[in-house]
Amino acid sequence: MKKKLTALSTIVMLGLGSAYSLPAVKAAPNNNLQTIKGQRSGIQAGISKANSEISKVQNNLARLIEQANRVDQAIKDNNSMMVKTEKNIKDSNEQVQQLEKEVAVLKERIAKRNEILKKRAVSFQESGGTVSYLDVLLGASSFSDFIDRIGAVSTFVQADQDFIKQYEADKKEVEVKQTTVQKKLTELKDMKTELQGMHEQILDQKKENESLKKELKQKEQEQLDRIAKLKGKDRELALKEYQVIHAKAVAPVSDNKSSSNDKNGSVNENNSSSNDNNGSVNKNNSSSNDNNTGNSSSTSNDSGSDHNTPVATHSGGSGSVQTVINAGNKYIGNSVYVFGGGRTASDIANGRFDCSSFVHWAYAQAGYNIGSSTDSLKYEGRQVPASQMKPGDLVFFNTYKTDGHVGIYVGGGKFIGSQSSTGVAIASLSNSYWKSTFNGRVVRIID
Repeated sequence: MKKKLTALSTIVMLGLGSAYSLPAVKAAPNNNLQTIKGQRSGIQAGISKANSEISKVQNNLARLIEQANRVDQAIKDNNSMMVKTEKNIKDSNEQVQQLEKEVAVLKERIAKRNEILKKRAVSFQESGGTVSYLDVLLGASSFSDFIDRIGAVSTFVQADQDFIKQYEADKKEVEVKQTTVQKKLTELKDMKTELQGMHEQILDQKKENESLKKELKQKEQEQLDRIAKLKGKDRELALKEYQVIHAKAVAPVSDNKSSSNDKNGSVNENNSSSNDNNGSVNKNNSSSNDNNTGNSSSTSNDSGSDHNTPVATHSGGSGSVQTVINAGNKYIGNSVYVFGGGRTASDIANGRFDCSSFVHWAYAQAGYNIGSSTDSLKYEGRQVPASQMKPGDLVFFNTYKTDGHVGIYVGGGKFIGSQSSTGVAIASLSNSYWKSTFNGRVVRIID
């Protein structure tokens, strides 16, 4: 009897244990499933964000490559200009040497004339000043001799006048030739100095571009690696999800009724799994919508943070002034400095300017026709004190020469211009370089 009671107790305990343990077996997979789905949702969001970052990096890289190509072409063009300038300098040096020879001949002729004039003056002084052309004429022995002497005296007088005129003309010719050659040579040397400085700056910009391209490539690779890892993790979780969904809880089989209940339980579990799957689909759809929203926001932020931000509108400025100031905004970040550029439709379309041609072009957008060189621009309009400058005024800098660079003041201590290292860009007058080269010349075109 005691053995029977013990056996019965054991059976009851086993039955109760089975009854309470089965729900636990079913509940654990559901909890695990929700956790896995949550993790997968986070991974999908991470992949979407990484793809968005890669898209931004690729867009920035494309813009940078395009700008780098402009810089490369500008370097070639400026190198050609340097070669041409060096040839001009060589030709000018040869001209100088030739002119110096001509000047030497002229000086020798002048020196000889000086000696002749000195001898005549000495001869006249030694004769006491009594010998004159009249004495020569009166000393004629006959009328025929008198006529001959008149002709001779006339020749002497004309010769003296021509002699003096030629003497003065030679001296003037020497001065003109020397001045012309020196001026031309100085201009060519200045041009070469500017080109060399500009070439060094563009090479620095090219190095910077290469550094940025390398950095962007690295970021792109980091995002690709991140996506690969996330996808690997997602595959692992997907496998776990599959295993949890299709796992069957194994319950002890006591009789047909119990088996039937287990089957019903299995059906219910499958229905629950089906519901979980539907929930997973809905969650994924929600995640997809969130990702789309995130992408849209990301695109907007990328656009807003772009370095091509236009110049802010200045209150109180006239429409014409604003037209001038804002004209160059479209070239910020996608232009290049080319010596002598900006004077053809092709250059303008491709953002190839030097400092003065950009100023000329910007004012032309507002209907003003002004000079296209720094030397001509500084005499346009009227000069005003630097303390009174306002948006639209021209500001000048002593770079390779006096007034070697010019820009358009936009307010707030900044100016826009075609800078040799950046192309069209906004720079600060408080920058150490521009502060040290700003010479205080401010020219107002529009009052």
